[in-house]
Amino acid sequence: MSFRKEKKYKLTLFEFNTLKNSLIQQDMTMIYESRQINSIYYDTELKDMFYNSEEGVLPRKKVRIRWYKNPINSSIETKVSSIEGRFKTTQALNKGSIEEFPKIITDSLYGCLTPSLLVSYKRDYYLINGMRVTFDSSIRYLNYRHSSQWEFKDPERVMEIKIGIDTSDDYIEKLIPYATTRFSKYARGLLFSQGEM
Repeated sequence: MSFRKEKKYKLTLFEFNTLKNSLIQQDMTMIYESRQINSIYYDTELKDMFYNSEEGVLPRKKVRIRWYKNPINSSIETKVSSIEGRFKTTQALNKGSIEEFPKIITDSLYGCLTPSLLVSYKRDYYLINGMRVTFDSSIRYLNYRHSSQWEFKDPERVMEIKIGIDTSDDYIEKLIPYATTRFSKYARGLLFSQGEM
């Protein structure tokens, strides 16, 4: 298990494109092809994971099933936030379709979890000065617990830096001229679909 820091930046379309172009001019290079990411988040009946995230409770978790082009390559991911830092565990699922995904996942901290929200977005992957940088756009949400089953589109975009726990914040701030922000796609998706954003 290796802890890491995650820095997120919520950006307008202009800021998103300006920052990406600026970093490319500073030798930021693409390390993977762009791809569509799909995640189904699980939560308790009372949405304890959502509320713990909103309130900053530690330790806390997010549990999701993630896949890219095909659900057959899906995996269950558990993101843990603790006093020591953040880490993620991954377990291969490899189901042939979304319909085969588990209806219930049991978690040691939260108990019984059921599907709550589908999040889909496009991600671009880069590397600069040893830091992994991702740019997320075309973010969409579908609330499985909302009767309308409408899809909601997020007007914002997000850039995220994943770095080792020992990397100086000052070093990052010299490279990125924007303030960090909280950007939980799971929380935003629930708030959008409940008409709270």
